[in-house]
Amino acid sequence: MSLVVNFSLAYSRILVISFYQFGGYTMQMPTPDAKVLSRKAGIVARLQEVLPRDAVISDEMETRAYECDALTAYKCPPLAVVLPSSTEEVAAVLRVCHNMGVPVVPRGSGTSLAGGALPTADCVLLGVARMNDVLETDYENRFIRVQTGRTNLSVTGAVESDGFFYAPDPSSQLACAIAGNIAMNSGGAHCLKYGVTTNNLMGVTMVQMDGTILQIGGKHLDAGGYDLLGLICGSEGQLGVVTEATLRILPKPEGARPVLMGFDANEVAGACVADIIKAGVLPVAIEFMDRPCIEATEAFAKAGYPMCEALLIVEVEGSPAEIDEQLALILEITRRHNPVELREAKDADEAGRIWLGRKSAFGAMGQINDYMCLDGTIPVSELPYVLRRIGEMSKEYGLDVANVFHAGDGNMHPLILFDANKEGDLELCEAFGADILRLCVEVGGCLTGEHGVGIEKRDLMVDQFAPADLEAQMAVKDVFDPAWLLNPAKVFPLAASESRRSVALAAE
Repeated sequence: MSLVVNFSLAYSRILVISFYQFGGYTMQMPTPDAKVLSRKAGIVARLQEVLPRDAVISDEMETRAYECDALTAYKCPPLAVVLPSSTEEVAAVLRVCHNMGVPVVPRGSGTSLAGGALPTADCVLLGVARMNDVLETDYENRFIRVQTGRTNLSVTGAVESDGFFYAPDPSSQLACAIAGNIAMNSGGAHCLKYGVTTNNLMGVTMVQMDGTILQIGGKHLDAGGYDLLGLICGSEGQLGVVTEATLRILPKPEGARPVLMGFDANEVAGACVADIIKAGVLPVAIEFMDRPCIEATEAFAKAGYPMCEALLIVEVEGSPAEIDEQLALILEITRRHNPVELREAKDADEAGRIWLGRKSAFGAMGQINDYMCLDGTIPVSELPYVLRRIGEMSKEYGLDVANVFHAGDGNMHPLILFDANKEGDLELCEAFGADILRLCVEVGGCLTGEHGVGIEKRDLMVDQFAPADLEAQMAVKDVFDPAWLLNPAKVFPLAASESRRSVALAAE
């Protein structure tokens, strides 16, 4: 893949990124600071004074490995990359960058689908991948303390032999880091019962831009004082760099059993979800897939799915008696919607096959098409209407959509299919995606459930928030990062944050 990055270091405020297979398109970003770029050698030298030499990467070819996250449409190599191994090293790096007026972009594992870790040419990218140790485990009080470079799945891996697990399970859990989970407040298939990251986060160690180390929360839920932990979780690296996290761990359930349900229309499946939730039963997961996704996953994973318009995977857990009682009510509700298939797992092998296609969905879609994965959230009661409108908009835009998402809590992940080699298709796809997210807001939902705002939804914030709302949010960042050096081009529309960023730049 060939890449050309053109920067105007004087007055242009457009970062132009051109891919030969896409043609030219633009993503508006702040002008790289010419003063910072001219001081690269000095900045790198200062960073090498506070870190081991192998923890500072400044060679232009080597920094390309960090030029984007999982939103690969936009790329830009950073000025330098640092890979600290401790909270103290993070603090030292941030003090250097703060004193020299250098922006910092924090990065977990780079799995963000919203461009949350997209660098700028004048930034130091701070990766936490080397910070992956387990620092403390307390089964009596049910917590584990880890460095935030540790991957999500390996947190469970550290405690499962003793009968415990960490509940949040994003699809990227094999690769994604706890740092990124905290930054975006990640969820997963089982968040319907156990909640998302904020519901399982007990405390953090966070380093502010000036190098100040804060301890927020602790080894018990609901620490005293203001709920600063709730403020930090989901703040997308805007307020500080989280280096350690105290996470809630839970005993493994006695058992679990999934049921696969097939329907002849998306709207019918959506109505079934709404009725299950209204009945007061709480499955551990309710997952939705439509026909395009079913066909792709069946060809890819051969899970034995029925060829229908939509299917749900509903899983409950507990003792055998609890599972039977919950499933009896769920199946009673489901039969009112005339399912074309009902398949209850009889053993672990059947349960694994029911989940196989769902866990393979994103990889399966990538085998057949370029796609953009969205992340809007809606009230569960609006599922039938929103699914119908997405189908109508699909015809209007001339682009197919595959739907696969966490139906139980309304966290939608429509996959818009497009041709990366067809000029104009990416822009059309982005416009379609913006309209889907506006639809989510219109029905009482929000722009993002777990992927974050980043740059992908940055300019849509005005569709959800009034200017006074954005001002209040930016005032919070003012307190934690007065110089606006931490991830400064993300989350807030550039026009809204320009005065703050300009003042910070002038103060260098």
